[in-house]
Amino acid sequence: MKEFDYIIIGGGCAGLSLAYELEINDKLKEKTLAIIETREEYKRDKTWSFWKVFNHNFDDCVIKSWNNFTINSPDSSHELTNKKFPYQSIDSGKFYKKINSKLSTNSNISFFKNLSEINSENSIIFNSVHEKELDKSKLWQHFQGIEIETPKNIFDEEIINLMDFNCDQRNDVHFFYTLPFSKNKALIETTWLSDLKDQSLMDYDLQLENYIKNNLGIKDYKINFTEKGAIPLFYSSLKSENKIINIGSAGGMTRLSTGYTFLNIQEHSKYIVKNIDNIYGAKIFNLGKKYQFLDNIFLKVLKDYPEKMPKIFFNMFKASSDTVIKFLSNKSNLIEDLLIILKMPKWIFLKKLF
Repeated sequence: MKEFDYIIIGGGCAGLSLAYELEINDKLKEKTLAIIETREEYKRDKTWSFWKVFNHNFDDCVIKSWNNFTINSPDSSHELTNKKFPYQSIDSGKFYKKINSKLSTNSNISFFKNLSEINSENSIIFNSVHEKELDKSKLWQHFQGIEIETPKNIFDEEIINLMDFNCDQRNDVHFFYTLPFSKNKALIETTWLSDLKDQSLMDYDLQLENYIKNNLGIKDYKINFTEKGAIPLFYSSLKSENKIINIGSAGGMTRLSTGYTFLNIQEHSKYIVKNIDNIYGAKIFNLGKKYQFLDNIFLKVLKDYPEKMPKIFFNMFKASSDTVIKFLSNKSNLIEDLLIILKMPKWIFLKKLF
């Protein structure tokens, strides 16, 4: 069986991002790469959104950018504007096409369906796949979104509704998310922060139908695209093997309090490529111990006090837009962290320290 210098297990966002970073930095001119991916074809299956706090390789895959966003609670609405850090959404179909077109020009890169098809004994392996099913009783961010198109111009395409808590909470944390791509086209998403054991929360189609009709007042629309997913809001216990470097969500690139992963993957990919010649000697990349500490407390509060979370999220966004965006994007300094912490209810957060 053929040997490869590098192997990437999983050809999704993390795997392809790393492969692309290796290719555009000329790290595969004299090295070979195998990508292990089971899917038969690449097509649009996700929408990745984030605040652009640093430049990335995929501006040409962005569906739309926004500088204005709102947070809604059952009692009120709060609007923020930020020109420095636009909120962006990436079309996964364009992302896959861009990367695969680039990778196809290099004969040193090959795709396989299974790791058993190649000899991995002497390879440097990057893994983005969880080796076993994760614990459904823990906290997850699970969601379903639909891109709808209306015959009339309905949406204000300059502003997104980041979190709308004016919906049935069912003793968990539930909000809707609206990204208007144009005046008559938008992605509407129902999102839950809960475990995955309660099947009653997963009537996503009905939730979306009711929200679009009753909250948005839209009766006539067609569905162009549907996406569905579940992001673990905990770190998985993958085997620690010197030979394997975990990437993506499997490598701790998901910010646990938000579910944001895309830009963290890009930063990790750049770090790996910069250190590729001494990758086993390089320091393990992570999002920062302080964010792990703060997110751990935040998620404990979320789990024990779900009924308080709409107000907690709402108050968080009363900080300046720069401060809250940098905090949620792992780019805040200690003063900015403190400004966010001061927006939190002190007693219940202090209780979770111990």
